[in-house]
Formats: sequence, C-alpha cells, structure tokens
Amino acid sequence: MGKFTDDARELLEAIGGSGNIAAVSHCITRMRYVLNDPKIADIKRIEAIPSVKGTFTQAGQFQVIIGNEVADFYDEFAAVSGVSGVSKDQVKNMSKQNQNPIQKLMTAIAEIFAPLIPAIVTGGLILGFRNVIDSMAIFGGMTLVEQSQFWAGMDSFLWLIGEAVFHVGIPVGLCWSIMKKMGGTEMLGIILGLTLVSGQLTNAYGVAQALADGTINKWDFGFAQVNMIGYQSQVLPAILAAFTLVYLERFFKKISPKVLSMIIVPFFSILLAVMAAHFVLGPIGWKIGSAISSVVYAGISGSFRVIFGAIFGFLYAPLVITGLHHMSNAIDLQLISDYGGTMLWPMIALSNIAQGAAVLGMMVLQRKSARAQELNIPSWISCWLGVTEPAMFGINLKYVYPFFCGMTGSALAAIVSTASGVTANAIGVGGVPGILSIQPKSIMWFAICMAIAIVVPFLLTMIVGHRKGTDREAVLEAAAEAEAEALAVEKAAEQEAAVAAHAPVDFQAFLSGKTVAIEDVPDQTFAAKILGDGIAIDPTDTVLVAPVDSEVVQVMDGSNHAVGLVMANGIEYLLHVGLDTVAMNGDGFEIHVKLGDKVKAGDKLITFDPEKIKAAGHPLITMMVITDDAGYENFRFDAGLDAAAGGTVIARAE
Repeated sequence: MGKFTDDARELLEAIGGSGNIAAVSHCITRMRYVLNDPKIADIKRIEAIPSVKGTFTQAGQFQVIIGNEVADFYDEFAAVSGVSGVSKDQVKNMSKQNQNPIQKLMTAIAEIFAPLIPAIVTGGLILGFRNVIDSMAIFGGMTLVEQSQFWAGMDSFLWLIGEAVFHVGIPVGLCWSIMKKMGGTEMLGIILGLTLVSGQLTNAYGVAQALADGTINKWDFGFAQVNMIGYQSQVLPAILAAFTLVYLERFFKKISPKVLSMIIVPFFSILLAVMAAHFVLGPIGWKIGSAISSVVYAGISGSFRVIFGAIFGFLYAPLVITGLHHMSNAIDLQLISDYGGTMLWPMIALSNIAQGAAVLGMMVLQRKSARAQELNIPSWISCWLGVTEPAMFGINLKYVYPFFCGMTGSALAAIVSTASGVTANAIGVGGVPGILSIQPKSIMWFAICMAIAIVVPFLLTMIVGHRKGTDREAVLEAAAEAEAEALAVEKAAEQEAAVAAHAPVDFQAFLSGKTVAIEDVPDQTFAAKILGDGIAIDPTDTVLVAPVDSEVVQVMDGSNHAVGLVMANGIEYLLHVGLDTVAMNGDGFEIHVKLGDKVKAGDKLITFDPEKIKAAGHPLITMMVITDDAGYENFRFDAGLDAAAGGTVIARAE
C-alpha cells in the first residue's frame, strides 16, 4: 500500500465517488477535478484528510491542494479510483459544464484578453502618467508639459507606446488572440486587425466630429458609398470581425479542393471578413453608438436626469467594453457649448474610480497572493489615473462580481452627482484627477461622489468576495506558491551541489540501433545544433527508454512524439522520435510518463510503431539533444556504435 492510498480512498468517497468525476488532472501542487455535481463534494470531510492542505473552486474546477508530492498522490488516486487523467487544457474545457451562460461568456472574454493583459497594463500606466504630466495643472496653475521642454518631449515620446497599445494593439491583439484560441490562421487575424486601424481610415476618436462636419472620407463604388471609419481602441467590432474570419476560414477549408486551398482559403476568408467588418459590422456598431448618443444627450439634458444618471452610471463600464463610449465625447462637447459645462464627464470619471475601488477590494482580499498583486496594483493605479482597461479586462471581468460591484457604486455616485448638479468645465482626466476639471461650485459635491464611488464598490467587493471565498483562495494560493518556491529553491540547491561536485555523467543508449552523429541527421534544425549538441540513433526496436536518471519536465500532449527531461545536476535534454512526426498527431505513439515523473535509466518513455511512421513518410532516426549543459564544458558523443538500449554508453558529460 502506498503512502497516500488511504487518503486517496477517503478523498474519492468525499467527492462522491468515481461516478461524480468528469475529469481529473494535477498541476505542481494541486489536484484539479471537474465534478458532474459539485454540490456532492463534502468540503469539511475533504479538508480533514491529513494530506489535504485546502480546497477551492475556480472557473468550474474543484481544486484540492496537496503540495509538492501531488504527482505521487495523483498516481495513487488514479489507482484507487480507476479514473484516468487528462491534460490540464482538457480539464479546463470540461470544467465549463459547471458554469452558467454568464460565467461561460466571462471565461471566454478572459481567455481572449489574457495574452493582451501585460500590454494593456503597460499602456494603462503610461497613459495614466501622461495624464499627470500633461493634464494636471497643479504646478503653479500649469502642467509639467507647459513648464518644461523635457517633460513635453517625454509626453510626446510616451504617446508612441500608448497609441501602439490602445489605438492599434487592442483591435489587432484581439483578432490575433481569437484566431489563436479558435485554431485559425493567426497571421490572418493580425492582418484583419490592421485593416481596422489603418491610417487610411478616419480615426475612431475623430469620427463623431467628421460625421457632423461631413468631412469623412468614403469608398465610392459608383452604386454605393461606404464611410472609411477606423476602429482604434474598439473591442466589439474587433471581436465580431475576428469571429467572422474564424468561421469564413473554416467554411472555405471545408469546401476548397486540397490542391487549391492555399490560394482560396486565405484570399476569400480575409477579403470577405474585411468587407463584413467595414460594410456591415462597423456601420451597425456606429449606428448603435449614435442611437446611444441621442439617448444620453436627451437623458442628461432632460427633466429625468437623476434617473438617467443612475442608468448611465451603471451601464458606462459595459459601454467601455464595447468601445461605444467614445461617442460620449461628442455629447460632452455639445453640452459644454450649450450650457457652459457638462454633467456627463463627472459620471465618467466616477465610473473609472468605482472600477478602481473594486480592484482595491480585490487587492485587500488577495493581499496574501504575490502573483495576484502583480496585476492588481498596476491596474488599480492606472484605473484611478483614468485608464480602466487593465482593471476591467484583467481583474473585474475575470471574477465578474467586482465588475458589478463597481457598476453599483458608479450608479449611486452618479445619482448624487446629477441630483446635485455636479458640472465639469471641460473633458478632463478620468479617475481621481477628474476633480481638476470640475467647476469650483461643484467640487465639494464631486468629492462626496468620489467617496461614494470608492467606499461602496470597495465594501461590496469585500463582502461578496469573502462570501465567495476569494480571500481564502488567495491564502491557499499563497501557501501553494510558497511551497512551490521552496521546492524550486531546494532543487536549485541540489543542482548547484551537483554542478559543484561536477561528477561525470554517462548516458546509456535510449534505443537499440546504430548511433549517428547529430551533424548527419537529415534535418537542418538538428544537424545545425540549433537546439543543442547531441547524438542520434537509427533504431532497430520500438521502445524509447531513459538514458539516465531524470525527471520529466516536458511532454508533447497530443503528438506524444517527444519528451523533455532534466537530471538532478541540471542537465536538460530532449528525446525526439523521428523527424516531423509531430504531424502524425499521436497516431502510432504511446507515452508512458507524465509531467513530474521521476524515471530511472532504462525506464520506458515512449512506444512507437515504426511501420506507421514510415507509411507517413517520416524517417525513424531518433535524437537526444542537450538543451541545457548546466555548466558542464565537455560532452563526448560516440557515433558508429551498435548500441543496446539501456546498456551501451553512447555519451559522457564531464
């Protein structure tokens, strides 16, 4: 009986037995389950199991924290449950069965935006800093830019990055991310995104004025004219255009002859997607935006402006997601012209503050998690300096409830703002510095509104987050992070000791067959040693074995044709069966190890079918490549040997 057999059996019973498990996998410290009925799981019973350090549910996955021995626990759980594991991506996909439609939508948005978050956070901080130096006249009644040529130059230079992130990066990045997520051609997504922000088009920020002046450029086809409108910073048009491209590409792949697919599929997919974006989706979006503008103008200037304020304050953040909030600039300018000030801009600034206050609540809830704070802190700063995208897309929409807490606080602050007649002289800086654009008679009331926009979302986020266990999850995550960090330090110390000892290492043959110099492998990547030096074997058997005691650090899920390993002394190496066999998608390959497994020299790693590999037109030659020499200066590789798997020494590191 293994070390964790009793605990694994107890956990199996506590989560409802094998029949309640839809999928299971593990990461570096946690067991990850997708349960058919999460309510069956007995949390108190599970957390009383000696080897369990905590539990939490996230994104439809029930996660049980075990620690750095999770791989051993997983093996024994699989043995007692009879449930075989799947990859983490498969668990992630299957976990969506436990999500409601809103959660699924928010998860999809979060997954699409995830690759963009670092750029959005960077851009947010830069634009927030620019707001401070070029819009805040707090230095003797002047801005830093007005006082100093250095800061004027810096302001102009930083706009290069800010514009790249928000005007261009968001639409282009979204199109790329969606194509990647949906398995489409990523380069076509990038091209589609670039057509939305081309310099030939009227910039989105100037469209409202250009439409009013009648100066907007058009494509004239003789029988019809189409406005040349850009979609800088626009989210919804980019998402709609990208999904259009996804399904167009799939359609043309399905109907195109193989011999012509390289021409037909990309050409017609991108052509029709761009036409749809500019001829159909874009105009519809702007019509919606114009309608919203009319409603907003009527509401803010009418007799029911307090009710309107509540609605606008609540819905402004969702408008930011769609990109339709840009239309409010034209309304602000019209209000300033008609009434000498605008009551709309203060509500926009309050919405920014409210979303930032929700992030502040998440900062307190997740204060124990260093990883969470890496995103929380810069997002909060940029949000209160007027740039909300990092906060909303990186945090509030990911967890959903902070977003609605922010909307609620914004609505309450907007009610007080409109009821008290808070008015701004001009369109100023969003967020906390927005108070600088408020008329003197309204500053006290705006300060009260700011307090509401800060306190209400903060407290609501804290209360809801505590009920949902976000603070507890953060503590458990922090413990897992600390344990993983300690494990990494321990491994690093082991590697340093091994390198210091610098003991020679012999590599046994990983297959039976003739050893071949890496330079003679008929593939330029391996022969040129781009990945590293090594040796190859032209095999006479079908079972790839470990050449030396190691730990599995990389498994090619799906293709199963290669495996990466690391020794205790830090030497990392790759074993790759055949050439271009990744294209076989796992057909003819069976892998016997998983990530984190410890293997001894001679242990089975991969079994392969040489006949299937040959039939697919791929050479059988199999390579061992040293990808990290861990400070070893001399490697000897012995070509021309008739090697026996697990017996013949074919290489040595000194």
